[in-house]
Amino acid sequence: MSDPTLALAAGIAIAGGLIGTGMAQSGIGAAGMGIIAEKPEKFGQFLFVFVIPETLWIIGFVLGIILILNVL
Repeated sequence: MSDPTLALAAGIAIAGGLIGTGMAQSGIGAAGMGIIAEKPEKFGQFLFVFVIPETLWIIGFVLGIILILNVL
């Protein structure tokens, strides 16, 4: 890796994806616990909705790898 700006950009992409995932899951998790406390049979639906924000960090990680390897 010869360009330090690519390393910085990769770090920002990965960190942004992780921070976005954390922010999304904090609200979803709090609401989901209330739903599960009242209706335990809704656990499957809640789990699906809780996992959707995980795609944010996956996208950030892949973008970071693309930047580090200088693919584009």
